[in-house]
Amino acid sequence: MRRSYGSGDDPDARPPSEGGHGGDSPEAARSLDAAAWSDRLLPRWLRYRAVSVAIEVPNEASTRAEIHFVVTMKNALPVPVTIPTDSLRPWTWYVDGLPEASHVDSVPNEASAIRFDRGERKRFRRRWDGLFRVSEDEWERAPAGEYAIGAGLSVPDAAERGLYSEATVSLAER
Repeated sequence: MRRSYGSGDDPDARPPSEGGHGGDSPEAARSLDAAAWSDRLLPRWLRYRAVSVAIEVPNEASTRAEIHFVVTMKNALPVPVTIPTDSLRPWTWYVDGLPEASHVDSVPNEASAIRFDRGERKRFRRRWDGLFRVSEDEWERAPAGEYAIGAGLSVPDAAERGLYSEATVSLAER
């Protein structure tokens, strides 16, 4: 089908020679894929240093059944950063060194990545219900005391690389 310019159907329709598509100058500037370039140009050690992990927990001893906490991750660089991870879960939380308060391993071992836009801050809200998983279908209540709740990216040596944070919470007698 051939388009008839100037037929009155569309007042904005112009032939290519009058500024429509197909002229010598581009209609829009091409964009640069900043994420792809930063992944190629930034060494892995710099990517690890660019991202920080922090955890916020309640200050007072909790008599409730749940401890709510917030994990914040931030990219300090003005360019996007992608960090390769060892798991499909790019980060996880721990209670006394047990992933998600479980003696049962439930974290997959396949590689993945987590991506941060320039200056991006990611916040995750989680809760620990005061229980430890001891088998596939059995949980035990944690006794009163202090527990270390931590969170980190799924990378080797996350604590040494600054990609892990930990805080102490107290469970009081109910």
